[in-house]
Amino acid sequence: MARIEKTPEEWRASLSTEEFQVCRLGGTERPFSGKYHDSKEPGTYHCVCCDAALFDSSAKFDSGCGWPSYFQAIDPAALLQLDDHSHGMRRTEVRCAACNAHLGHVFPDGPKPTGLRYCINSVCLRLVPRDAND
Repeated sequence: MARIEKTPEEWRASLSTEEFQVCRLGGTERPFSGKYHDSKEPGTYHCVCCDAALFDSSAKFDSGCGWPSYFQAIDPAALLQLDDHSHGMRRTEVRCAACNAHLGHVFPDGPKPTGLRYCINSVCLRLVPRDAND
């Protein structure tokens, strides 16, 4: 996968203030506030920074955590997983493999078939509706 690299100034110019804060600085949107939290629209969720396809709506589920949740990625190679020991917790951070954008975290308490819960900030994503994919 080709890596996309930009300077902080280039990212700041191409992203909204909130997108930059979460994707490039590792922030988090408030729970239950994201535009895709309750979305049931069929389609593909892409990285807002580089447009890499990350999650399909068929893998989305309501985990009750306050952020959009998915039990699997379209392609596991599209995601990076890093140990995160911030805020006095031990978690696994999820980043876009193409542009290194912070997306959220993954936890081992999701549904079958994977048992995973990718807890992803809406602001990091752009939904491409299913009819636009055809």
